[in-house]
Amino acid sequence: MSDDPPLQLKPRLAISVDQAQAIISRVDPRATVRNVTELRGGEISTILEITRADAPSCILKVYPAQLQWKMAKEVYVLGLLRDAGIAIPRILIADDSRALIDFNFVLMSKLDGVVLGNREAALTDQELLSIYAAMGTALRHINGITLDSFGYIGPQGVWTSHPTNRAYMSAQFERKLTEFCTRGGDEALAARLRSSILARSVLLDAADTPRLCHYDFHAGNVLVTPEGQPRLTGIVDFENATAGDPLMDIAKALYYFTPRDSPKRDGLLAGHGTSERPDWEATIALYRLASTLELWCWFAQIGRMDALPGLTRELESAV
Repeated sequence: MSDDPPLQLKPRLAISVDQAQAIISRVDPRATVRNVTELRGGEISTILEITRADAPSCILKVYPAQLQWKMAKEVYVLGLLRDAGIAIPRILIADDSRALIDFNFVLMSKLDGVVLGNREAALTDQELLSIYAAMGTALRHINGITLDSFGYIGPQGVWTSHPTNRAYMSAQFERKLTEFCTRGGDEALAARLRSSILARSVLLDAADTPRLCHYDFHAGNVLVTPEGQPRLTGIVDFENATAGDPLMDIAKALYYFTPRDSPKRDGLLAGHGTSERPDWEATIALYRLASTLELWCWFAQIGRMDALPGLTRELESAV
């Protein structure tokens, strides 16, 4: 069992109107800040809306002390998406000086719309099918951006480059299985998982080009119109982005769906064109195993021990 203390997320800080004014004045010295409100969402970073009296609101995203590098990563990834044809936030300031507040932060434009997750319960199956099809199409545009190598994206590009998807995912599986055991996971289960993954690893060869993956594509990171038939107005939160297989993006997006979510699933798959890939279902199942293993290690890292038994049962069912 690891003795490392739990990772500290979401900086607990109060941004005063005066501090917000100092930040905004670097963009527009004539603007007047009216209010600062913390928004819900954002598991890692603190998200605040800065309301201005005479201009559109801005979003302030503040990164935790142990993950300060994610600021530069998000700036890099949003730069890749500048001409992708989807609505994304525009970076106004990226600051790592700690001069105005004690953390790295970005100030971004605020996109129109509301979080899709806040509307889903009131939508019909047909509306869900339609909006998730639009999301699938948008994700396909994101996945259309290619990179030079496979791997997790850091502040200036792929951190540890791998020549093939199989090499990247094999390294990821091995790293997470090692972490699983270090953090108290059952070593016999890890051995069975390792054998199961190896037996299916040929599926990873179908992705021959490293493509940009959002890798956290869910209703909390998608904005839509606030009323009527929902239309996609923006996509946010690219701090988990990786260079990999688009089916990995789909598998992560499907991870929390239940059987009742079939309209969402059908729409997402149709919009993305997932079924065009041979063995796509078996490949998504393998990537789902990767997501479960990652989530087990993540919850162990941040001290969410109550979540581990259920994830362990899912890992057991995967072999």
